[in-house]
Amino acid sequence: MKYLLTLLTLSALLFTACGDTSTSSESESAEESAPAANAIEPSTGTFRLTTQIPSELIEGTPQPIKVPNLEPEPKSVPVLMVPEGTVLLSAGKNVTGSDDFPIIGELDYITDGDKEAGEGYFVELMDGPQWVQIDLDKPFELNAIWIWHYHSQKRAYHDVIVQVSNDPSFETGVRTLFNNDYDNSAEQGKGSNKPYVESRFGKLIDAKGVTAQYLRLWSSGNTANDMNHYIEVEVYGHDLIGL
Repeated sequence: MKYLLTLLTLSALLFTACGDTSTSSESESAEESAPAANAIEPSTGTFRLTTQIPSELIEGTPQPIKVPNLEPEPKSVPVLMVPEGTVLLSAGKNVTGSDDFPIIGELDYITDGDKEAGEGYFVELMDGPQWVQIDLDKPFELNAIWIWHYHSQKRAYHDVIVQVSNDPSFETGVRTLFNNDYDNSAEQGKGSNKPYVESRFGKLIDAKGVTAQYLRLWSSGNTANDMNHYIEVEVYGHDLIGL
């Protein structure tokens, strides 16, 4: 009898030990999977690009905007996510143009930081296809270009083209980031982007990380008159050192 009781006791101990081993294994497995289930998504390393938006100032008699495929007039600030470390590169940078003697204003208005509409803030170039060019002093990785043409009147500019290059003459290595010249009248290639209504919110263009030192921006009159106007152009990007 005593021998039977001993066997029963040993059997119970063995059963309990086996049960503990199984529970321990399941617990360890759950602990290993828990961090994966509760893991925090890694940072995307981007942020929403912001800038100072000028106040609304609408003057003059509205003119009909008769261009095909016109984008709806913007009602709010455009949204573009850019990589961390993106900064304004164009402030105070040298500006040249196809029209050396603007009709109104000076070319350096384009990078002076003032985006307000009205007299004293814009530069006017002669009619026909004209361009302005910004020299960033050295190549950068570009993330965004933000453009303000004349926005005191609802209008659309024709043949808006944004090109970049490391060649100041734009004879080699030219890349086009935006082009709404649907009939190639500026002879820079036919574009597929839509014309848009000028507003205080500007036009924000994704530069997609292209590397360049020079930016050239084209236009060829607008729906209100034949002249070309700029208030401000902001170029954002990264220094290439350490990238």
